[in-house]
Amino acid sequence: MRSSVLRAVAASALAFAGAVSATDLAEWKTRSIYQVMIDRFARTDGSTDAECDVSKFCGGSWKGLVNKLDYIQDMGFTAIQISPVVKNMEGNTAVGEAYHGYWSLDNYALNPHFGTESDFSDLVAAVHKRDMLLMVDVVVNNMVQPFDNKVPPKIDYTKFDPFNDQKYFHPYCNVTEWENSTNYQDCWLYPYGVALADLDTESQPVVDELGRWVKGLVSNYSIDGIRIDAAKHVNDEFLPAFVKSSGVFALGEVLTGVPGDMCRYQTLNLLPGMPNYLEYYPLNAAFLGGSMTDLASMRNQAESACNDTTALGSFLENHDMPRFASQNEDIALARNAMTYILLNDGIPTVYQGQEQHFKGNSTPFNREPLWSSGYNTEAPLYVLTATLNKVRNAAIKASPEKYATTMSTTLWSDVNHLCLRKGPDGSQVVFCINNKSSEGDSYEVSVGGFSANDKVIEVLGCKSNTADVTGNVTMYMAKGEPKVYVPESLLKGTGLCGKTEADAPGPDNAAGALGVASSVVVAAVLGWAAVLLA
Repeated sequence: MRSSVLRAVAASALAFAGAVSATDLAEWKTRSIYQVMIDRFARTDGSTDAECDVSKFCGGSWKGLVNKLDYIQDMGFTAIQISPVVKNMEGNTAVGEAYHGYWSLDNYALNPHFGTESDFSDLVAAVHKRDMLLMVDVVVNNMVQPFDNKVPPKIDYTKFDPFNDQKYFHPYCNVTEWENSTNYQDCWLYPYGVALADLDTESQPVVDELGRWVKGLVSNYSIDGIRIDAAKHVNDEFLPAFVKSSGVFALGEVLTGVPGDMCRYQTLNLLPGMPNYLEYYPLNAAFLGGSMTDLASMRNQAESACNDTTALGSFLENHDMPRFASQNEDIALARNAMTYILLNDGIPTVYQGQEQHFKGNSTPFNREPLWSSGYNTEAPLYVLTATLNKVRNAAIKASPEKYATTMSTTLWSDVNHLCLRKGPDGSQVVFCINNKSSEGDSYEVSVGGFSANDKVIEVLGCKSNTADVTGNVTMYMAKGEPKVYVPESLLKGTGLCGKTEADAPGPDNAAGALGVASSVVVAAVLGWAAVLLA
């Protein structure tokens, strides 16, 4: 394995790595993450009219991100996840350029397309100055070179640093058996345009080297957490050792919607957390003609199968999946989905552009440059995100030991609705999402979660209300909008809802106030839920 300038820097960092205090899981549970793809977030000069061929480099940089941190923090996010930082292969291919950062060539050099080492250090310092955490995406499954689509791939292993010999890699085979762990862990992914040479992470020299590398990366740049790309595609034994070497919290990508397949990574202590693909699929389906009861069912399955679903990253979009709006552009549906992500159990994770209602479909069209939005801070989903993050942050501040670790309780679910309560008394958040869209009808829903006569505020409309003697609050539903209620006292000092008005039926809700004779009553865990049909 050959040397490099940054290897010397990393080695010196190891001397004091043991003194670096790792940011633990408890702290990460209190954070909300904004996911950034560096090349597509902000250019150094701040330009918003730059054209972008989405298959090639578009000019985003670490310095550009520093200059736009207000945009992220003003939405209430307390952590940032960025795309990989190491040097990638150069050149255009049948599947574009390495603008995304996932095609590693040299682990001991930073990616010059994104800036200098000083620029990256400045980014970390700027993030920490704002009391935010930084998570960096890391690639451990493969190194990458261009591929002429003739098998077996012709790889010049001497170009890789540090794995500059074929002996550090699995022999070539293409992943074809997605249910066979030996096949998808030992064979090579994505054999088109680029060759993803699969690292032999069963080999002790590879294990040791990746451990040294991530330990140096984290300690040298004071990184607070890592996301492990394609964690499912390395052998199980590698993961806990790698996470331990990093010394920080890790989210490992395990792309599966099957509880047993994902949750075993927690139950076997392979990974502390994962992006929550278990809920990703039924969440999307619930807004695209499916049922909210399926989402509620998956919540229960995940809670039973996993050690700790509050350690999962709750998300609706990421850089690998089609944008939510590519499937349905209805803004009310997007508002409900965003509400669920930000108030759900786990660590909320929002992918850049989601707050601007971007609608790119499959890769690379779901990686639009954020500057095309003009960084619009008045966009409906931006405003919603800022409001809900303030609510969540206030609840965590009011109950730092309990809110983030308290499991949500399902108050009521049916085909069209899911109502949850999260948090202990005094800092609880009660919210109802629905899939009726902006064409939804008007009606009333009575949902529990509070104590008798509690004064509460619906934060999205700044409407005041009082819980009845059973702790129920009447929600006036219309146009498919979500509802979010909190104790009145929780909003002190947040700047939210400085002025309120009494919650009451709107002009379209008159038919919904017909009385108990026309209602459907459903038992809930914390009180009763009644639906007065319009």
